[in-house]
Amino acid sequence: MAKALVGYRVAVDPRRELETVELRRRVRDLEALVDRLQRDNDQLREDLRQPDVVAAAAPTIAG
Repeated sequence: MAKALVGYRVAVDPRRELETVELRRRVRDLEALVDRLQRDNDQLREDLRQPDVVAAAAPTIAG
């Protein structure tokens, strides 16, 4: 009953809080990396769909 009146308190472990902060930062960094790689991949796919203008204009030697 005393807990209900005072409120439930959880012991705070500073090491665990620091680890949580570091893990959340790492997750954000990894999510940003995944987003960048997906954009790069999409751009490469788009580039592959475009005709190769440089190669098409280059003269070839027919023997």
